[in-house]
Amino acid sequence: MSEQPSTTDTAPAIKATVLAARQIFDSGVSRSIEWRLAQLQAMNRMLTEHQVEFSNALAADLGKHPSESWLTEIGFLTAEIAHTIKHLRGWLAPSSVSVPLALQPAKASTILEPLGVVLVIAPWNYPIQLLLAPVIGALAAGNTVVAKPSEIATSSSSALARWVPHYLSGAVTIVEGGIPETTALLEERFDHIFYTGNGRVGRIVMAAAAKHLTPVSLELGGKSPVYVDESVDMAAAAARIAWGKFMNAGQTCVAPDYVLGTENALASLAQELPGAIHALYGAEPSHSLAYGRMISDGAFERIAGLLATDLGENRDAVLVSGGDTDAATRYIEPTVVHVDAEAALMEGEIFGPVLPLVTVAGVEDAIAFITAREKPLSLYVFSEDQTVRKAFTERTSSGALTFGVPVAHLLVPGLPFGGVGESGMGSYHGRHSVETFSHRKAVLEKALSPDTLSLVYPPFGSLTKQIIKRFVAPAKKFKKG
Repeated sequence: MSEQPSTTDTAPAIKATVLAARQIFDSGVSRSIEWRLAQLQAMNRMLTEHQVEFSNALAADLGKHPSESWLTEIGFLTAEIAHTIKHLRGWLAPSSVSVPLALQPAKASTILEPLGVVLVIAPWNYPIQLLLAPVIGALAAGNTVVAKPSEIATSSSSALARWVPHYLSGAVTIVEGGIPETTALLEERFDHIFYTGNGRVGRIVMAAAAKHLTPVSLELGGKSPVYVDESVDMAAAAARIAWGKFMNAGQTCVAPDYVLGTENALASLAQELPGAIHALYGAEPSHSLAYGRMISDGAFERIAGLLATDLGENRDAVLVSGGDTDAATRYIEPTVVHVDAEAALMEGEIFGPVLPLVTVAGVEDAIAFITAREKPLSLYVFSEDQTVRKAFTERTSSGALTFGVPVAHLLVPGLPFGGVGESGMGSYHGRHSVETFSHRKAVLEKALSPDTLSLVYPPFGSLTKQIIKRFVAPAKKFKKG
């Protein structure tokens, strides 16, 4: 096995790649809306004409069923492209701003201008969607892109490296590789860096960006909680929770990480979850083509180890369903387990097909439990009680809050997707992507004649002072209370 190239070995090629992307942007070609739309249409052709190859790559990397690959990756992207193409001209139209009387006659507006060259660093769990979704926004905003797929999802990375240059040459450059290539990329100056992954690497990305004062978007993750109470149809809630948790074998940044509820509510949910899992994947999920696998031996060992720790001696964990594992195929059965707050499974984001149930006294206890921890990427509430819903809306902070369904907010093009605090910064999807990869520039137009500003030029006589205080920079008095 050959050794990985060092950063020194890869740096010249990386530098040349970034320079080429910069030259294309500086030429001005990417600023026209025709160019932007052409790139989006080309990406759509790439995804549809080679959907089988992309689907096969996802199956090889993660054991994804073709239908799941279309729903969460390929079709997700074609829908995002269609939405962006439909609305792009309207999003890019100048936005008028009112001008104060003291500056009249004049016109003011804001316009969106592209930032320049964007770096996108993608993770392995949705290796095609999470690389190309931000690229859609970057191209729509008029930028050129250097994109780094995950080296862990090798088949998907190869497919992207094969076809992106064919369809998006000059607009998007794929850089394959591992840590040396990522390190070399972060040494270069970009106009925006978009990273999806974990907080540890997110801090490295942010530190590298700080050297050039480069703005960043960090899409991270964390433990996305679920709260469930007895006001809901528990069978329906179990079906939704199982669907959101176990797709992609739990390797989803917005998957339900754990469930909070009273003893009675969790007892009811635990009774329904095995049937919900059976409905999705059959009596033997290991035989189901719809159920995926862990991405690597390391990922398998981490999840299997957490489960073994909590189910070992001197632990209060109780297995509800599942628990089987097979290291040879990186298979972990969809698993539900009662644990306490100190369990190993509760220490960090699980990112696998194990769902802990944690008992709380009620809604107040649940809110206190959530707010005492890092702000999650998503928070899911299953309750028909409007008072409960209001409490979660007003008293918790999360990247997203949904009622009655997990994960599905990603399918709403108008909703921003992003975290807060430890779960990330910045947002994208639809119009929010174009805003992220653009600078909103202020534009003011005022004719030289008549020169109404002469009314506030020095010297400052009594009339000038009155005009400034009354019309240009007035101070108003407000009633108390």
